[in-house]
Amino acid sequence: MNRKIILLFCLVISCGMICGQDTVRVDAVSGASRVDATSGASKVNTEVRQKPKYRFMDHFTIGGYGEAVMTRNFFSNNYFRYSQPDKHKGEQYGVFDLPHVVINLGYDFGRGWSVGMEIEYEHGGTESAVEIEEEEGGEYESEIERGGEVALEQFWIQKTFNPYVSIRGGMIIVPVGGTNAHHEPNQFFGVYRPEGENTILPCTWHEVGLSVWGSWGRKLDWHYNVMFLPGLDSDRFNSKGWIHGGSGSPYEFKLATAYAAALRIDNTSVPGLRLSLSGYAGNSFQNTLKQTKDTKYEKTKGTLYIGSFDFKYDDHNVIVRGSATYGHLEDSEQITAWNRAMRKDSPSPKEPVASDAYALGIEAGYDFFNFNPKLAAHNQKFYVFARYDIYDSMYKMAANQTPVDWCGRQRVACGINYFPMKEIAVKAEFAYGFFRHSSQHQDYNNEPSISMGITYCGLFNKAKLEEWRSRREARRQNR
Repeated sequence: MNRKIILLFCLVISCGMICGQDTVRVDAVSGASRVDATSGASKVNTEVRQKPKYRFMDHFTIGGYGEAVMTRNFFSNNYFRYSQPDKHKGEQYGVFDLPHVVINLGYDFGRGWSVGMEIEYEHGGTESAVEIEEEEGGEYESEIERGGEVALEQFWIQKTFNPYVSIRGGMIIVPVGGTNAHHEPNQFFGVYRPEGENTILPCTWHEVGLSVWGSWGRKLDWHYNVMFLPGLDSDRFNSKGWIHGGSGSPYEFKLATAYAAALRIDNTSVPGLRLSLSGYAGNSFQNTLKQTKDTKYEKTKGTLYIGSFDFKYDDHNVIVRGSATYGHLEDSEQITAWNRAMRKDSPSPKEPVASDAYALGIEAGYDFFNFNPKLAAHNQKFYVFARYDIYDSMYKMAANQTPVDWCGRQRVACGINYFPMKEIAVKAEFAYGFFRHSSQHQDYNNEPSISMGITYCGLFNKAKLEEWRSRREARRQNR
């Protein structure tokens, strides 16, 4: 009897343990774990998804671009070369430079939130130090070993809702003109950025602001970018650069008494072709620390309007790029008078400012490596190109102002771009700058030059490296 009771007790315990145990199986189709829980006569099946493994490099991107150049200018760089051209004929000088070295960082937080930043070193950055001079009694001296600039050119936080709408706030590129929207070194043939837009507009133009951008259309081939930003600072407009110096701020903050808006629309419905329109409107005069209230300048606004068209065609081994930009500044006469009356130690250039300026440029190149199937298969390209620019930062002046005539220029260039791979370019060009043909400009010395450079533009993170290795392995298998 006791033996039967013990056996029955053991059987009940064993059944309870078996019925209470969860059996885990892996679904061969979905890869998820299936948990079969059995309790008495009922059976419940539930899906438990495996949490994807977090990989930092899937969310983080690092890249950038950079340029190293050498130029021989067969003309003078003397300050008086335009006011006294006869005294500076035959002079020349050379330049070695790092125009731009940029590091891009980005991180995708998920759920549509991301952040990006761009740190730029212009002309090699800056180097300064304090040293003790043994030959001058141990005095402390401050020395600048290298000129240049270091700037946080971009920093933004973005929320993407869908392909149609994204909102971005922070330090953002103002996409007015072809060069600002496409300023990387693989987006132009020349060793330097296109001279016209780079002269009369801030370049690369970046401001703290808010933008809404996205795409629309059945194929999402229309793209828009609307931006709200502070107005430019007319205190730093000048003759040669027109509004070029009005972006940013020489102070620890950005003056924003006046506001502006920018708009850009791109269309890519035709394969290989991009057509773009961009514009800007905003006041500029009130962005100053010096008060204008109760003065004759109280109602001066300095409203600035800019319109630009640019395009790119890239197909059939041909690349053609072009842009046309025109700007109008109201109250240019009052702005000139105001700037000239500022203190000598102010950051204003105190020069005449034009009411209108323009820049036109076009370039075309053909890839001759397409005739060699082996080089084409390795994605190497060799473009022979030509470019023409015409621009004038003092195209129109107020009635009682005298224009600075040497600001009207033309430039022709021709050269090569060799791409051993997509991210690297070796450039060389010959350029010839000259002035308008009229009795007022014949005394100026023309400006020929020869330039060479090497550039990079791309991503450095792991995803890009794996993509490159995959392409390399595919090429090996095709041999």
